[in-house]
Amino acid sequence: MTPEPTYGIGLLGAGRIGEKRTAALPDGCTLRAVYDVRSAAAQALAASYPTAVVVASAEELCSRDDVNIVVVAATHDALTELALIAIKNNKHVFIEKPGARTASELREVAAAAAAGGVIVGVGFNHRFHPALRAARDIVVSGKFGSLLWVRGRYGHGGRLGYDKEWRAQKALSGGGELMDQGCHLIDLIHFLFGAATLDYARLTTSFWNMEVEDNAFLVLKTQADATAWLHVSWTEWKNLFSLEITLQRAKIEVTGLGGSYGTEVLTVHEMKPEMGPPDTTRQEFTGTHDESWNAELVDFLARVEGRQGIGCDLEQAIAIHDIIAEAYRR
Repeated sequence: MTPEPTYGIGLLGAGRIGEKRTAALPDGCTLRAVYDVRSAAAQALAASYPTAVVVASAEELCSRDDVNIVVVAATHDALTELALIAIKNNKHVFIEKPGARTASELREVAAAAAAGGVIVGVGFNHRFHPALRAARDIVVSGKFGSLLWVRGRYGHGGRLGYDKEWRAQKALSGGGELMDQGCHLIDLIHFLFGAATLDYARLTTSFWNMEVEDNAFLVLKTQADATAWLHVSWTEWKNLFSLEITLQRAKIEVTGLGGSYGTEVLTVHEMKPEMGPPDTTRQEFTGTHDESWNAELVDFLARVEGRQGIGCDLEQAIAIHDIIAEAYRR
């Protein structure tokens, strides 16, 4: 039996998302090096991995011979710069969502990746939640007919001092709640139904004293001319995820993402020939860990090895940013 490839992983960014990404590394991956501008954070994360060392710069990490994949999990303003350093050193790169602050930044990454012949993925892990993957399987099967409409809601309530954090500073984040959680909903529309276009956008700063929006309302038009109505909010107060998909002969609902968002549940309401009350099936996903982080990296490794994947690539991430940019212009 041919042994599985072994990948040396370098981590740029040792915050909460960096911790999640390293904890979810697939079999065959070994964390080799960590860099963060906050050296104490890098030291704390690396201490849990006997194979990992803390390095003094992104350039040092990306030039190491024992690193062949770089995970970039920094603030949005640093994502492009760090990804380009990794690409320059011929490393495959996995960038945390949204991949950059703007589509133009991501296009720069795409051009460098194409010239360097490396694979770049963008971390939209919601694609890999089991209920959402199951929903996609149903949609793609066509068993319930074509799409009529989608309604998506996603939000949380922030915390004390949220308006002073880096996400509230446009120069660092590129935008507010639309960039934060809105990009996930836009990505899910693309994942489930193909590329969409923007019909309507209204962005508000309703509660938090900040220069970016805390609520965003979008209407997207799918390739099949169906409507997707999306609302993302930093004033939800009780964490919420809800995606409703209405097909010609069924309605699919995905609620919860685990943890503070509640149990992840897939519900299918199947229309009867005589109509009336539907036949309803309900499936709960109650694992103790969110497996989407690991599943997404497994998918990325498949792409590195030349196989097909379902994760978000640069072309899809650029399309998401184009919609976000148009919403901000409106």
